[in-house]
Amino acid sequence: MMIGRKEEKKTLLSLINEEESQFIAVFGRRRIGKTYLVRESFDHHFTFQHTGISNNQIEPGVRKQAQLDKFAESLREAGLTNFEKLTSWNEAFNALKEVIKQSDERKKVIFIDELSWMDTKDSGLLSALESFWNGWATARKEKDIVLIVCASATYWMIRNIVNAKGGLHNRLTGQIYLKPFTLGECEEYLQSKKIIFNRHQILQCYMVMGGVPYYWSLLKKGKSLSQNIDELFFKEGAPLAHEYENLYSALFGKPDQYMKIVEALSTVNKGITRDEISKKTGIASSGDLSRKLTELESCGFIRKYIPFGYKERNCLYQLLDNYTLFYYKFLNNKAYDDNFWMNQSNSPAVHAWSGVAFERVCLEHIPQIKVALGISGVYTEVNAWQCQPEKDLGIFGSQIDLLIVRKDQIINLCEMKYSETDYTVDASFDRNQKRKISDFLKKTGTKYAIHSTLITTYGVEENSYSGEIQAVITSDDLFA
Repeated sequence: MMIGRKEEKKTLLSLINEEESQFIAVFGRRRIGKTYLVRESFDHHFTFQHTGISNNQIEPGVRKQAQLDKFAESLREAGLTNFEKLTSWNEAFNALKEVIKQSDERKKVIFIDELSWMDTKDSGLLSALESFWNGWATARKEKDIVLIVCASATYWMIRNIVNAKGGLHNRLTGQIYLKPFTLGECEEYLQSKKIIFNRHQILQCYMVMGGVPYYWSLLKKGKSLSQNIDELFFKEGAPLAHEYENLYSALFGKPDQYMKIVEALSTVNKGITRDEISKKTGIASSGDLSRKLTELESCGFIRKYIPFGYKERNCLYQLLDNYTLFYYKFLNNKAYDDNFWMNQSNSPAVHAWSGVAFERVCLEHIPQIKVALGISGVYTEVNAWQCQPEKDLGIFGSQIDLLIVRKDQIINLCEMKYSETDYTVDASFDRNQKRKISDFLKKTGTKYAIHSTLITTYGVEENSYSGEIQAVITSDDLFA
């Protein structure tokens, strides 16, 4: 049973009824379920399907030929046998034309998975694909081809297919960027697997590994969350202990500098500037750094935001990916016993991480927060803000991680607090919120009403300070 992905499946199935031939790209991070989505949507039935080989498994000097030989295997599986050894991608796509010509299906659905792996050095793959699509597929009188290409290397897909500058420029008829599961979809997935966790445990699990379906598929029925985390990350031979290297290697051809960037961002909870990233990583502040930051943002690992009232040049970058944050806090070059999570789940280090990880989960569920506020249909800008102290103006200096600026002239100033029980709003919290609101009003001069908003796990303990909070959102709201 497919969990979620309703709109994506609807988009794919609609291609069958289009009058013109269709060329669509499906992309997203490793383990997110791209291949599963396409295969399940078409009930595993294709005129032709092929998956490229990971080049880590091939010697550098023979990669192009190995990819072509694998493509030849797929051609034979599709029923084409009368062809000689492939020596170029032009020959490969010419052979694919013969498969299409021989098919009597109303729509010829062609699925090429892990396309980026097929693009080896000097392969000529992209020019051959361009010739196949522009010069032959779209010229067919029958207009009966549905070409779906897919890859985990999101940066490669965006650069070479989605935003192609050459002959494939503007040739896509559609694209699907497959996002991680939401909390609600993770809950639905666990129910389908008969795994019983309460919502707080599902939230904690999401804080560890985000909404990547493959990671959730490794959870075992009948074990506690702590037992599962130990088995997935900390025991000898744990399947996700070394996922970090595999993840970034799959996405980026030369991952080292990307990993340096996310490592630098993992050391700070708040956003930092491009120049600060350059200093921390030793990567020159150049167009190449800008491109890498854009690619990391496109893959969902980091977020870029412009603080409210500032210009583009003041933009900040913040690590968003749950698994990467967890890796740098607990897995990076560290040795733990097999039962680390079970024994240390109440330690100061885990408590500190929990607060940061919960903030990330909230930032990934802005649509659900808007629903809880009753403003799902209201135009909003989601932002953050900070200012330095200015004693002469009575400004103390503040950092606000989430602002929801609404067209109905209200700004929700959100504070995100992880708690194992109902959160207690005390004098310190009340004072800090009032200080932030005061700084924000003085510095921005906004005429909008400011609503102090608390996002927490369970709720708020009623006391003399809790009445100052205009809206309380709980983790249950994030499951909507």
